[in-house]
Amino acid sequence: MDTAMPETMKAAAIDRFGGPGVFRVRSLSVPKPKPNQVLIRLDTAGIGVWDPEIRAGEFVVRTGFPQVIGNDGAGTVVAVGSRVRRFRAGDHVYAYTMKGGFYAEYVAVNQDEAAHTPPGVKRDEAGALGAVGITALAGLDGKLRIKRGERLMIIGASGGIGHIAVQTGQVAGGQGVRHRVGERRRAVGTAAGRRRGGRRA
Repeated sequence: MDTAMPETMKAAAIDRFGGPGVFRVRSLSVPKPKPNQVLIRLDTAGIGVWDPEIRAGEFVVRTGFPQVIGNDGAGTVVAVGSRVRRFRAGDHVYAYTMKGGFYAEYVAVNQDEAAHTPPGVKRDEAGALGAVGITALAGLDGKLRIKRGERLMIIGASGGIGHIAVQTGQVAGGQGVRHRVGERRRAVGTAAGRRRGGRRA
C-alpha cells in the first residue's frame, strides 16, 4: 500500500440500527486491500432504495459496529492487492458490492466488483451506476438474452434500473417499448431512450 496513503478517513457510520439520526461522521481506518482487492478513493457514492432498510437493521448484510453502508460508487484506484491484474493506481472506476462501505472516503472491493468508468460517463453518474447497471444487465443479458431487433417492453422506464435498462437494451439492438406513468417520469424515460436513439412507445 502507498506509504503516502492516509491512515484514517471520514465516513458516515452507524453505531446501531435505527432512523437517519443514527448516522455519525466518524474517523475510521482506511481499509487495506486484500490480495484480490482494489482500494478506491471515492468521488461519489450511490444511495440505494434499500439503504434505509439496511440502516434500520431490516436487511442485514453484515454484523458488528461501527458500520459503513452504501453499495456502489465511483472514484480512483489508489492501491491494488498482489493478485490484481485488471487495475492499477490512477484508474477511474465504478464499483458495487453488497458488503457496503461506500459512505466513506475510501473503500476496498474485490477486483471483479469494479469496472473501468466508460469514456464520456461523468464521475457523479458513474457513482450511481453499479447496482442499477448490474441489475439491468443481468436481466437483459443474463435472463432475457436480448438479441438485435427484438422488441423490449420495460415497465417503469423512469426508475433507476428502468432508464439504464432502456439504454442497455438499445445498445444491444433491442427495439424499446416503454411504459411510463406521469409527465415527469415520461420526460425521464423519453430522454433515456433518445440518448440511445430510441423511439417513444
